[in-house]
Amino acid sequence: MATQLKDLSDFSHTTIPSAEPFRFGIVVAEWNAKITGALYAGAYQSLIEHGALESNVFTYAVPGSFELTSGADLLLQNKNLDAVICLGCVIQGETRHFDFICDAVAHGVTNVSVKHVKPVIFGVLTTDNEQQAMDRAGGKHGNKGVEAAVTAIKMADLAKQLQDH
Repeated sequence: MATQLKDLSDFSHTTIPSAEPFRFGIVVAEWNAKITGALYAGAYQSLIEHGALESNVFTYAVPGSFELTSGADLLLQNKNLDAVICLGCVIQGETRHFDFICDAVAHGVTNVSVKHVKPVIFGVLTTDNEQQAMDRAGGKHGNKGVEAAVTAIKMADLAKQLQDH
């Protein structure tokens, strides 16, 4: 597998615009808190490192990954934001629950983005086990939270460019 050999949070091949003019929401699932906390730390720090003002980053917790969709929807209804980052972690168990949750969250995040015409970023780990999640939450494969933050910045900038033309 290609991910075994690389840090997925390496953005040295691309230009990341300044996050300074944008307002971001972050919705974080409390389930698997050790992992989602690490994703949040990566996302928040990345936004700040790329110029976002602390006062322009709004963070809210939801019980689990399934609730990320409604959390993002509520944020976009109540805050003037340029992008929302959804952070969660669903680890495969012994039942099909994993499949239903992952599918619902992926479709839900997309639907909220389309509904509000704003970038809503899927920063949800969907792994076979906890070790894979840790490897992607600041471990050997980088931090999905960082990736989600960079995606939010780039998409907010794209929306601004298109609006300006």
